[in-house]
Amino acid sequence: MTNTSVMNSRNSVCVIVHDKVTDRIAAVLYAARNWFPQPAWTVPGGKAEPGEALDEAAARELKEETGLLVDPADLALVHVVHAEQGWDQAGQFVLFVFATDTWTGELTNTEPDKHLDARWVAADRLPEPAFPTVTRALAAFRDGGPSFSRYGWSGTAT
Repeated sequence: MTNTSVMNSRNSVCVIVHDKVTDRIAAVLYAARNWFPQPAWTVPGGKAEPGEALDEAAARELKEETGLLVDPADLALVHVVHAEQGWDQAGQFVLFVFATDTWTGELTNTEPDKHLDARWVAADRLPEPAFPTVTRALAAFRDGGPSFSRYGWSGTAT
């Protein structure tokens, strides 16, 4: 039976593109939004569309935001963040963080209406200010774990 109901996706994806030769990662500087009051650094990503496979969504978002191309088969899931409040203030969401060291293309700010900059930055940490969920995921990627974290949940230390 086919499910024909329409559902808003509460899944987000991002990609840590790691240039091992220079030990740098691709990063974008988001302009201020209603859900983040100042420009902030993050790795390329966005919302998965309803019915879209997460790895394919990650590859799509990477291309849309940076012009970098990656085969979804070359993406490894490295971290998952369960956030209490989403970008749209409509409740919790899950961020699936993928990583790759295989891509083609040149890093470009392909969405200048959304991003102030796109550049290669040191792999050990994003410039400040940075999205806290991605900062946490990048640290887990760099340190080899944990594979799961929470963000924004009242009364929790994780």
